[in-house]
Amino acid sequence: MTLDGNYLRGTMAAVLSILRHSTCPENVGSNFLWVRHEAEVLSRLKSTFPYLSFKVYTFDTKRVRGLISKSIRQALDQPLNYARIYLGEILPQEVKRLIYLDSDIVMVDNVAKLWGVDLKENVLAAPEYCHANFTRYFSQEFWSDSELSRTFEGRQPCYFNTGVMVVDVEKWRNGNYTQKVEDWMVVQKQKRIYHLGSLPPLLLVLAGNIEPVDHRWNQHGLGGDNIEGKCRGLHPGPISLLHWSGKGKPWLRLDSKRPCSVDHLWAPYDLYRMSKHSFEE
Repeated sequence: MTLDGNYLRGTMAAVLSILRHSTCPENVGSNFLWVRHEAEVLSRLKSTFPYLSFKVYTFDTKRVRGLISKSIRQALDQPLNYARIYLGEILPQEVKRLIYLDSDIVMVDNVAKLWGVDLKENVLAAPEYCHANFTRYFSQEFWSDSELSRTFEGRQPCYFNTGVMVVDVEKWRNGNYTQKVEDWMVVQKQKRIYHLGSLPPLLLVLAGNIEPVDHRWNQHGLGGDNIEGKCRGLHPGPISLLHWSGKGKPWLRLDSKRPCSVDHLWAPYDLYRMSKHSFEE
């Protein structure tokens, strides 16, 4: 999970939700990524979760700055959004497996169940959404190019959201997946083959070659689309994780007094509002 002052409120809510629903919260260990040391952020994390076992690693933004292409939303262009691609390099060699989570999630189930997912021979596991229109994640220039459009031959590619992933870090390193993703980012610099941030190059490398996970582990899109962030309802079916992917973030909508109905599911984990109300009382 990333550690960013702008998203700290979301990170704190996510951590609280994970601990609250864990059978053994004392066994939960966390790794956070940030781009610079922020003493206040670190202090708040330690004081809020004094018994949480965690480490913080710095992501060198120079590693990716020259590879980032402008996308449809500025937030997607931030270097920290690409840190997930470099986990194999950032984390120590003894880290063999991890769950990567975005900061705008709330866990409502035991994270140990997600940890126990069998990746089989795959490097990554995540919920797949094969009903989604996969072609829209890439530009017309991509699909009209006879060579590029053959990228997915031999695969049955489906969209997956990279905000919730179980990753075999050892396989990631050995398979040189960081370089494979970077290669597509270089192509994007030469040709406009997609419009989003770090998602499309990961799809180009991995779509159709991941271990699918039950959809309950990523009730995504609760932040609406990437342009307006309009309200969306819950998808049918059981829920283990709520994800406010998209432009709209629950803490901002709650503060603006214009929340979506799903934002009230995030509110019970909002430590900022809890502390504010306690102070006012």
